[in-house]
Amino acid sequence: MPIYVLLERILLFVIGLILFSQIVVIAISAIITNSRRNRPQRPNYGTFQPEISIYENNVKIYTYGMDLFHAMLRDIEAAKSLICLESFIWKNDQIGQEIKDALTRKAIDGVSVFVIFDGFANLVVPSAFKRFPDPVHVIVYRSWRRIFDVFDPRRLARDHRKLLVIDRRIGYTGGYNIGHLYGEKWRDTHVRLEGSAAQNLYASFSDLWNELAGRHSYPLAPAAASIIPNIRLYENNPVQFTFPIRSLYIDAIDLAGDHIYLTTPYFIPDRYVLRALIHAARRGVNVLLIIPERSNHLLADLLARTYFTKCLRDKIRVFLYQDAMIHAKTATIDGHWTTVGTANLDRLSLIGNYEINMEFLDDTIAQCMEIIFHNDLVYCRELQLSEWSHRPLLQKLGELVLSPLWPFL
Repeated sequence: MPIYVLLERILLFVIGLILFSQIVVIAISAIITNSRRNRPQRPNYGTFQPEISIYENNVKIYTYGMDLFHAMLRDIEAAKSLICLESFIWKNDQIGQEIKDALTRKAIDGVSVFVIFDGFANLVVPSAFKRFPDPVHVIVYRSWRRIFDVFDPRRLARDHRKLLVIDRRIGYTGGYNIGHLYGEKWRDTHVRLEGSAAQNLYASFSDLWNELAGRHSYPLAPAAASIIPNIRLYENNPVQFTFPIRSLYIDAIDLAGDHIYLTTPYFIPDRYVLRALIHAARRGVNVLLIIPERSNHLLADLLARTYFTKCLRDKIRVFLYQDAMIHAKTATIDGHWTTVGTANLDRLSLIGNYEINMEFLDDTIAQCMEIIFHNDLVYCRELQLSEWSHRPLLQKLGELVLSPLWPFL
């Protein structure tokens, strides 16, 4: 057998194995997650934050979803010419319906409305809810559009982004999906930008829209991103194999000198992200990590625990958020650097999905994020190495068995 034929078969086998593993992991996660959906949850109303001015841009941080959704609805109703909305999950509940109705009204009134949502993430949403009247331009993002896409690792990506742009002057992004559960029960973080920085969110949306639309959907006018001092946008694009958000985190962690406050719902870092955090802790940086004690994905929780021993031994302090799901994807470092966005610290977000994060180099933003972080600590319990070392043997064996699955989450 010619060597190239053998290599081709090996490559197809590896791709097939990755695809099969991904499907199995998703299926297992869906099954074991269902048992957690009805657990009691404590409402968390977040921390009020003032509007902050940065280079003629006004920035507001939201930590309570209902306040966020009401602000989004106000801005949608005030739109004059253009609305762009992108969401990973969009529930067909009261909040989801209110936003859909507002978009429909504006489209009928003559405002150009463009919507993208992830098809796989919304499989359980009734098909009738996902249909919009003709004035609304809609793209349902699908990972596999052609049969041979199953052999292309780039096509395994999902559109995990969440953003809203109004008239190119107002923009939102962060961790919140659309739905009453996320607004009322989950703790998350989103930012609203008013000013020239919103133009960069529009440029990101229009690029993805036109990439997905092809010849069969209404095109969006492209826009060049502009350089805004101290506010930068980073976006992962799996089709182009560009993943700058991962580098953003690693570079910022490597430059930390005093403290790192990190919040993520799913802590499954690759070895380079983990190494950066450990090296920071070893050189005396105070590294604090908040993750949910019980997230909405049991498998992700179990995999996160495979990292606890190494983190705790190297003086990374781990805080477990109690009685509710914390879904924020944020970090703030040394009272100056901050990121808020859609990317989790896991393989799927850092080198897999479409993601978007904002970076702020501003002391006032960092101060606000530190206040939010310390408020969240009130609802956490710190995990101690002595406690963790005495966990049951069965749990240790389970972690050993599950640890090879990290590339698929």
